[in-house]
Amino acid sequence: MWWWYALLSAVFAALTAVLAKVGIKGVNSDLATAIRTVVILLVAWGIVLAKDNPADIFQLSPRTWLFLGLSGMATGLSWIFYFKALQLGKVSQVAPVDKLSVAIAIVLSVVFLGETLTLKAALGAVLIIGGTLVLIL
Repeated sequence: MWWWYALLSAVFAALTAVLAKVGIKGVNSDLATAIRTVVILLVAWGIVLAKDNPADIFQLSPRTWLFLGLSGMATGLSWIFYFKALQLGKVSQVAPVDKLSVAIAIVLSVVFLGETLTLKAALGAVLIIGGTLVLIL
């Protein structure tokens, strides 16, 4: 079941790149990121209000707030740099470089979360890096 959500994430990420490339034409990339962020904010809170219990926000620990806040900051910086890269480069080159995040996440999960680096994960990371190099060189 999880992989359906991951596949949908990949499809929408691909749409994000193509739609953003069209949308940022002649617009400051930081402004475009801010507009995108407001839309995401409205959609995310709309989902929470429609199906979840928004009062759960008061049950979150300080540690959860800290790490979700740091994650949000990392996401924001990622989007700002992604939109600037899309403004300056081709989607067919920017998107693969952005997906190097998969290989980087594998390394970070081993170093910081103590996850086991399997041969399959290591090979996948190497293939992602190799594929990215093929697409951008």
